Amino acid sequence: MSYIAQCPECGNERILFGQCPHCGSDSPPDLSSDTVEINLKQGSPLVEEALDQLTDYLRKCVDLGIKAIVLIHGYGSSGEGGRIKWAIHEALENNRYADRIEEYYFGENVAYGTQNYHTLLRRRPGLKRYLQRFKEGNAGMTVLLLGSSHRNA
Repeated sequence: MSYIAQCPECGNERILFGQCPHCGSDSPPDLSSDTVEINLKQGSPLVEEALDQLTDYLRKCVDLGIKAIVLIHGYGSSGEGGRIKWAIHEALENNRYADRIEEYYFGENVAYGTQNYHTLLRRRPGLKRYLQRFKEGNAGMTVLLLGSSHRNA
């Protein structure tokens, strides 16, 4: 997890999920943005572990009011994409997370200046700081636009 937030109890920086390491608070952090980056490949999880983490992170992000996630899943070293990437693509295409994700864009389809790039920035300007790094797109990430936790399925 690379997103840092502010603890509402002590004011120190803390990671998005979990307890504040400074004061031990379990209170949700104060967010400066409705857009976060989540790195699923960190720690080299197995495919099922990565999907379980994603399910948990999505629930927590919706509860916190986060509207967009830049999901880093990696590309793999095979030259054809890694197992986590393909499992996430398959889960999205089969609507596994339809109760939380309204739209998704595979990283290779959001290269700087493309129609998808501009569509995403109009909907979520907070994505600019993430997407401008990917001049030719990035097959190792996916952009997720979240819906409300109270949405009718």
